[in-house]
Amino acid sequence: MKPLKTLGILLLVAVFCALVAPTAVADDFNRKTKVTFSAPVEVPGVGAQTLPAGTYVFKVMDSMSDRHIVQIMNEDESHVYTTILAIPNYRLKTTDKTVITFSERPAGQPEAIKAWFYPGREWGEEFVYSKSRAIELAKETNEPVLATPIALDAAPIEALKTAPIVAVAPTGEPVELSQVVEPPPAEAAPVAAPAPEPVVVAAAEPVAAPAAELPKTASSLPLIGLIGLLTLCAGFALSVFSKRSV
Repeated sequence: MKPLKTLGILLLVAVFCALVAPTAVADDFNRKTKVTFSAPVEVPGVGAQTLPAGTYVFKVMDSMSDRHIVQIMNEDESHVYTTILAIPNYRLKTTDKTVITFSERPAGQPEAIKAWFYPGREWGEEFVYSKSRAIELAKETNEPVLATPIALDAAPIEALKTAPIVAVAPTGEPVELSQVVEPPPAEAAPVAAPAPEPVVVAAAEPVAAPAAELPKTASSLPLIGLIGLLTLCAGFALSVFSKRSV
């Protein structure tokens, strides 16, 4: 019975993991986040759209290389308040909690949501407002705001994917997006390896070649013959001289 009981426990654990794992992966993929606001906040949408204090769900519907589509819903996700166009915004330091930044507004007015950063991610969502509202916010906050000329309240999601995005200054003039969106840090250029130092080889001192021996051009036999002939002549002279003396 004990092996059967152990097998049953393992099966229950496996079923539990199979049910829980997909939800965790899906939440990380679409960055589903529950956010509770203690005061009203303004979000991109129809004119100056304000969400009352309460709990809301943020989700990334679609994620492309240069822009994202974000939806804000009620807590049980039965109603979509707004669909927002956003572009990636970079932060140098990640956090383990959700971070939402706001543009400062005059006293008595709801803060306008600016960007949303998911826990553990360097890239967040910088929200884009309709151009007319973006110019108003830029004047109120005295800083550039992301804008798009299309009507966000009536634009289908496919239109948001290709909508032009600009940054408007408090004067209403367009400015560089880099004044609103933090670009990622430039990668350090690879340091070239130092060129190897040339190896200097000392020139070897010239070594005198040994004198070549002269080739032998004659044999010693004639010299020996000459010596023998002289010896014979000397013997003959001595013999003659000795006979005269007697």
